[in-house]
Amino acid sequence: MATTPSLLPQPESAAPKEGAAAAAADGGGGGVVAAVLRRWRREDLLERGSLLLRGSAWVFSLIALVVMASNKHGDWRDFHRYQEYRYLVVITALAVLYLTVQVLRQAYQLSGRIDPVRKPTAEIIDFAGDQLMAYLLISALSAAIPLTDRLHRVIHNTFVDSCAASISMAFFAFVALALSALVSGFRLSKQSYI
Repeated sequence: MATTPSLLPQPESAAPKEGAAAAAADGGGGGVVAAVLRRWRREDLLERGSLLLRGSAWVFSLIALVVMASNKHGDWRDFHRYQEYRYLVVITALAVLYLTVQVLRQAYQLSGRIDPVRKPTAEIIDFAGDQLMAYLLISALSAAIPLTDRLHRVIHNTFVDSCAASISMAFFAFVALALSALVSGFRLSKQSYI
Protein backbone atom coordinates (compact mmCIF):
# COMPACT_ATOMS: atom_id res chain seq x y z
CA MET A 1 0.00 0.00 0.00
CA ALA A 2 1.59 3.29 -1.07
CA THR A 3 1.13 6.48 0.86
CA THR A 4 1.05 9.87 -0.66
CA PRO A 5 4.08 12.12 -0.10
CA SER A 6 1.99 14.79 1.61
CA LEU A 7 1.00 12.38 4.40
CA LEU A 8 4.61 11.43 5.23
CA PRO A 9 6.09 13.23 8.20
CA GLN A 10 8.51 15.97 7.27
CA PRO A 11 12.08 15.54 8.55
CA GLU A 12 12.90 17.88 11.41
CA SER A 13 16.03 19.13 9.68
CA ALA A 14 13.94 20.67 6.90
CA ALA A 15 12.18 23.15 9.20
CA PRO A 16 15.28 25.05 10.36
CA LYS A 17 16.54 25.31 6.78
CA GLU A 18 13.31 26.90 5.74
CA GLY A 19 13.49 29.33 8.66
CA ALA A 20 17.09 30.25 7.85
CA ALA A 21 16.21 30.67 4.18
CA ALA A 22 13.27 32.87 5.12
CA ALA A 23 15.46 35.00 7.39
CA ALA A 24 18.05 35.36 4.63
CA ALA A 25 15.31 36.36 2.17
CA ASP A 26 14.03 39.01 4.63
CA GLY A 27 17.45 40.64 4.87
CA GLY A 28 18.88 38.10 7.33
CA GLY A 29 20.83 38.88 10.41
CA GLY A 30 18.08 38.19 12.97
CA GLY A 31 19.76 34.97 14.07
CA VAL A 32 23.19 36.56 13.98
CA VAL A 33 22.12 39.47 16.17
CA ALA A 34 20.55 37.08 18.67
CA ALA A 35 23.73 34.98 18.74
CA VAL A 36 25.88 38.06 19.31
CA LEU A 37 23.60 39.26 22.11
CA ARG A 38 23.74 35.82 23.77
CA ARG A 39 27.53 35.86 23.56
CA TRP A 40 27.72 39.35 25.08
CA ARG A 41 25.41 38.30 27.93
CA ARG A 42 27.51 35.17 28.56
CA GLU A 43 30.76 37.18 28.57
CA ASP A 44 29.22 39.76 30.91
CA LEU A 45 28.00 36.99 33.22
CA LEU A 46 31.46 35.39 33.23
CA GLU A 47 33.10 38.73 33.96
CA ARG A 48 30.73 39.52 36.83
CA GLY A 49 31.01 35.97 38.19
CA SER A 50 34.78 36.18 38.09
CA LEU A 51 34.67 39.49 39.95
CA LEU A 52 32.34 38.00 42.57
CA LEU A 53 34.61 34.98 43.08
CA ARG A 54 37.74 37.10 43.33
CA GLY A 55 36.01 39.53 45.67
CA SER A 56 34.94 36.74 47.99
CA ALA A 57 38.44 35.22 47.84
CA TRP A 58 39.82 38.65 48.79
CA VAL A 59 37.50 38.88 51.81
CA PHE A 60 38.35 35.35 52.99
CA SER A 61 42.09 35.92 52.50
CA LEU A 62 41.97 39.21 54.38
CA ILE A 63 40.11 37.61 57.30
CA ALA A 64 42.60 34.72 57.37
CA LEU A 65 45.51 37.16 57.35
CA VAL A 66 44.12 39.40 60.08
CA VAL A 67 43.10 36.52 62.35
CA MET A 68 46.46 34.77 62.08
CA ALA A 69 48.59 37.93 62.25
CA SER A 70 46.78 39.07 65.39
CA ASN A 71 47.12 35.66 67.03
CA LYS A 72 49.72 36.68 69.63
CA HIS A 73 49.07 35.53 73.18
CA GLY A 74 52.64 35.35 74.48
CA ASP A 75 55.21 32.57 74.92
CA TRP A 76 54.37 29.49 72.84
CA ARG A 77 50.97 30.95 71.90
CA ASP A 78 52.46 33.29 69.30
CA PHE A 79 52.13 32.50 65.61
CA HIS A 80 55.72 33.76 65.00
CA ARG A 81 57.09 30.70 66.79
CA TYR A 82 55.73 28.31 64.14
CA GLN A 83 57.07 28.39 60.59
CA GLU A 84 53.85 26.82 59.26
CA TYR A 85 51.81 29.75 60.54
CA ARG A 86 54.35 32.28 59.26
CA TYR A 87 54.11 30.63 55.84
CA LEU A 88 50.31 30.90 55.96
CA VAL A 89 50.55 34.61 56.83
CA VAL A 90 52.93 35.29 53.95
CA ILE A 91 50.79 33.41 51.42
CA THR A 92 47.54 35.05 52.55
CA ALA A 93 49.26 38.44 52.36
CA LEU A 94 50.32 37.64 48.77
CA ALA A 95 46.78 36.51 47.99
CA VAL A 96 45.33 39.75 49.38
CA LEU A 97 47.78 41.77 47.30
CA TYR A 98 47.11 39.82 44.09
CA LEU A 99 43.35 39.85 44.59
CA THR A 100 43.31 43.58 45.37
CA VAL A 101 44.98 44.32 42.04
CA GLN A 102 42.69 41.93 40.16
CA VAL A 103 39.47 43.18 41.76
CA LEU A 104 40.37 46.81 41.14
CA ARG A 105 41.31 46.04 37.53
CA GLN A 106 38.07 44.15 36.90
CA ALA A 107 35.93 46.81 38.59
CA TYR A 108 37.67 49.46 36.46
CA GLN A 109 36.93 47.43 33.35
CA LEU A 110 33.30 46.73 34.28
CA SER A 111 32.69 50.42 34.86
CA GLY A 112 32.95 50.86 31.11
CA ARG A 113 36.59 51.82 30.83
CA ILE A 114 39.20 50.08 28.72
CA ASP A 115 41.22 47.37 30.49
CA PRO A 116 44.78 48.66 31.09
CA VAL A 117 46.13 45.24 30.06
CA ARG A 118 45.65 43.97 26.51
CA LYS A 119 43.00 41.24 26.18
CA PRO A 120 45.19 38.22 25.29
CA THR A 121 47.73 39.09 27.97
CA ALA A 122 45.02 39.77 30.56
CA GLU A 123 43.41 36.36 29.99
CA ILE A 124 46.74 34.57 30.47
CA ILE A 125 47.57 36.63 33.58
CA ASP A 126 44.13 35.94 35.05
CA PHE A 127 44.39 32.19 34.52
CA ALA A 128 48.03 31.84 35.62
CA GLY A 129 47.59 34.15 38.62
CA ASP A 130 44.45 32.41 39.86
CA GLN A 131 46.11 29.01 39.47
CA LEU A 132 49.31 30.07 41.20
CA MET A 133 47.56 31.70 44.15
CA ALA A 134 45.21 28.73 44.57
CA TYR A 135 48.17 26.32 44.64
CA LEU A 136 50.06 28.50 47.11
CA LEU A 137 47.03 28.72 49.40
CA ILE A 138 46.47 24.95 49.41
CA SER A 139 50.20 24.48 50.06
CA ALA A 140 50.07 26.80 53.09
CA LEU A 141 46.93 25.07 54.32
CA SER A 142 48.48 21.62 54.03
CA ALA A 143 51.43 22.84 56.09
CA ALA A 144 49.35 24.50 58.83
CA ILE A 145 46.62 21.89 59.29
CA PRO A 146 48.77 19.09 60.84
CA LEU A 147 50.33 21.49 63.36
CA THR A 148 46.92 22.83 64.35
CA ASP A 149 45.60 19.29 64.68
CA ARG A 150 48.50 18.29 66.97
CA LEU A 151 48.03 21.40 69.10
CA HIS A 152 44.28 20.87 69.25
CA ARG A 153 44.73 17.32 70.59
CA VAL A 154 46.89 18.58 73.44
CA ILE A 155 45.15 21.79 74.46
CA HIS A 156 42.04 23.83 73.67
CA ASN A 157 42.52 27.56 73.92
CA THR A 158 42.06 30.81 72.02
CA PHE A 159 45.36 30.47 70.18
CA VAL A 160 44.50 27.10 68.65
CA ASP A 161 40.94 28.16 67.88
CA SER A 162 42.18 31.32 66.12
CA CYS A 163 44.62 29.24 64.07
CA ALA A 164 41.78 26.91 63.05
CA ALA A 165 39.59 29.89 62.10
CA SER A 166 42.35 31.39 59.99
CA ILE A 167 42.91 28.07 58.24
CA SER A 168 39.18 27.79 57.53
CA MET A 169 39.05 31.26 55.97
CA ALA A 170 42.14 30.49 53.88
CA PHE A 171 40.43 27.30 52.68
CA PHE A 172 37.35 29.26 51.58
CA ALA A 173 39.68 31.67 49.75
CA PHE A 174 41.27 28.67 48.03
CA VAL A 175 37.87 27.36 46.90
CA ALA A 176 36.86 30.76 45.51
CA LEU A 177 40.20 31.13 43.70
CA ALA A 178 39.96 27.60 42.29
CA LEU A 179 36.51 28.38 40.89
CA SER A 180 37.81 31.67 39.52
CA ALA A 181 40.64 29.74 37.84
CA LEU A 182 38.02 27.54 36.17
CA VAL A 183 36.19 30.60 34.86
CA SER A 184 39.38 32.27 33.64
CA GLY A 185 40.48 28.98 32.06
CA PHE A 186 37.18 28.78 30.21
CA ARG A 187 37.55 32.37 29.02
CA LEU A 188 41.13 31.67 27.94
CA SER A 189 40.05 28.62 25.95
CA LYS A 190 37.50 30.69 24.03
CA GLN A 191 40.14 33.13 22.74
CA SER A 192 40.71 32.98 19.00
CA TYR A 193 44.50 33.46 19.16
CA ILE A 194 45.08 30.00 20.65
